Amino acid sequence: MSEEQLFEIRMPSGTDDPLSDAEIQRYRKEIDRLDREILDAVKRRALISKAIGQTRMGSGGTRLVHTREVAIINQFRKEIGEEGPVLAGLLLRMGRGKLGNASEQ
Repeated sequence: MSEEQLFEIRMPSGTDDPLSDAEIQRYRKEIDRLDREILDAVKRRALISKAIGQTRMGSGGTRLVHTREVAIINQFRKEIGEEGPVLAGLLLRMGRGKLGNASEQ
């Protein structure tokens, strides 16, 4: 989505109590800050992962190391729970591309 397509959405806090509203707004600011950190980290992770893959393939190795990916998925499952493998899979795919398509391998 381009910046021209972005628009501001006012999200009400869901309460008419000014004190609760202020508290919710503080929490949302913290979430926004954390989201920025997460997005920056995800972008950096993808770049590093791509560099690893290029280095590995450039030296005659494989595009990916299956045991490494399984270890990452297992770590995310242990740390986050049932949604962990989904998140790990998205991060892994961002760093190496989709699997199963010969033109991408």
